[in-house]
Amino acid sequence: MNWLKSGPELKMPELKVPDFLVDLYWDLRDRRLLPLVALAIVAIVAVPFLIGGSKSESPEPVAPVAAPSPEPAGSKLTVVEAKPGLRDYHKRLGSDTPTDPFKQPGRPSEGGANGGGSESGVSTTATSTSTTVTSTSGNGTTTTTTESTTGPGGSPSGTVEPGHLTLFAFAIDVKIVRTETKPDGSKKSDEPEIRHRVVPPAALPSEKEQAVTYMGISPKTQAPMLLISDAVTSVFGEANCLSGASTCQLIEVEPDLPMTFVYGPHSVRYKITVLKVEPVVTGHT
Repeated sequence: MNWLKSGPELKMPELKVPDFLVDLYWDLRDRRLLPLVALAIVAIVAVPFLIGGSKSESPEPVAPVAAPSPEPAGSKLTVVEAKPGLRDYHKRLGSDTPTDPFKQPGRPSEGGANGGGSESGVSTTATSTSTTVTSTSGNGTTTTTTESTTGPGGSPSGTVEPGHLTLFAFAIDVKIVRTETKPDGSKKSDEPEIRHRVVPPAALPSEKEQAVTYMGISPKTQAPMLLISDAVTSVFGEANCLSGASTCQLIEVEPDLPMTFVYGPHSVRYKITVLKVEPVVTGHT
């Protein structure tokens, strides 16, 4: 049996994939992006078929528009005259009565009763007004009351009469206790002294021994202010220093909080307590 001899051996050409495609394939595989790439390719291929299928649908028939009928030969345009009655201001404002813009409403004219007075209806009776001005300072309050006469039409008559001037001040009730150290080292305290309505400026405990000076109240906190003398060597207590660099010179104290001041060469102690602050009348003018 003779076998057919095979023909010449065919060699397939070797196809070599570019290196960048191989790198791209392994990169997408490592990042697990191959399914997304395949889905994008399928979408790109399918979109033209979907769009072509939608265009193949027959459009809906459009109803024919009826052509306008020709006008008859005998028709013509008619022009009608407009009569805007509402635009005539004589008819629109016919029921209103004219008024005087210079006449004040609510005030009747006094021309007939007083023998030919003003036609504008303005009262010619003069009125008297009073003004009270109150000013507050650190030492007290001043109230001024003035009276003025107003002529016809609300204009001032030109004369201003001064009223009473009342002067106020913020006084304190203060308790003072004096303690003196004897040569043997023992201490002697005097009986507490209570002073009522101490008006600023006032030296405490006295004019002879001025440990502090009551200067009135603070405009911001309404607390009493005490000016410390140069003869004071030490201060004990809770207070707010208002002035002074190395040593405080002006303090702000709270009521019912005692302050102790060591005064003079013999170190006499004065315990000063502000009990109450109240405004008092100091005079009239």
